[in-house]
Amino acid sequence: MKSFLLFYTLIFASISFAQKGKTPYPDIADFNQKFELARWLYAYDMVAWQTSDSVMKQDKSELARLGSEWFCFQQNDTWHAVYGKYQAQHFDLVFHFVMDNGQAQRTTAAVDTSLLNSYSRALQTANKQIETLKDTTGLRFNQFIRANPDSTLSVWIFPAFQPNSVAVYGGEFGYTLDATGTRILKEDIYFSGTFRGFKVDQPREIWINYRDTTTPTLGAVFFAWYYKAYFTKIVIDNANSISTPIKTNDGSWMWIHAEKQPEKRKKN
Repeated sequence: MKSFLLFYTLIFASISFAQKGKTPYPDIADFNQKFELARWLYAYDMVAWQTSDSVMKQDKSELARLGSEWFCFQQNDTWHAVYGKYQAQHFDLVFHFVMDNGQAQRTTAAVDTSLLNSYSRALQTANKQIETLKDTTGLRFNQFIRANPDSTLSVWIFPAFQPNSVAVYGGEFGYTLDATGTRILKEDIYFSGTFRGFKVDQPREIWINYRDTTTPTLGAVFFAWYYKAYFTKIVIDNANSISTPIKTNDGSWMWIHAEKQPEKRKKN
């Protein structure tokens, strides 16, 4: 029988319980910040999926102009996705889509040139950092980018849902770049040394091994949230605690955090 101290985190609010004088574990404020970002990354990925399906239906002569520098962005609560190629210090815009009532619509509306160039340049700069890793693993990765209030750019690169229907985790790569997208200012990287995965073929409970970390990483939170509908339960197994999203009776979701007892920690 596993022994845990339970803490509960709702999607939009946090409620934590701990013994008197003891700090709740994990850090709920830190977790909620990661979860908020994970939800944004999930929305970004959904836009990417829908618009990429529309891209593949376009004319072959236009498709031939594409590179790997595609990305999504929000303006006034509207999601946009652009596809093209960055070369010779310029982004050649081929496709521009906007999301309208859940549908991807192609548009000829202009996009700010400085945004196109800086975003695509930042993606190139960040992806070069893991170029060798990509080549040696043969895995597919998803890329995300967002502008920060201080005009810097953040890029995240996570393993994608693989073509063989395997959900992969174990490596996540975050970079903060200057406003031009040419210089990396900060790195936030987690790599366990090997990628792990689960075949998405039947509903079951899975535990993702992050026992070398003391708190859930952004990639772990994103993995659990992204794949929650594919498995009956996904448990993030950290050194001293576990975290898992649970569907409630009314159809909403909540996070449950449990602190491991000392005897359980020793087994790890």
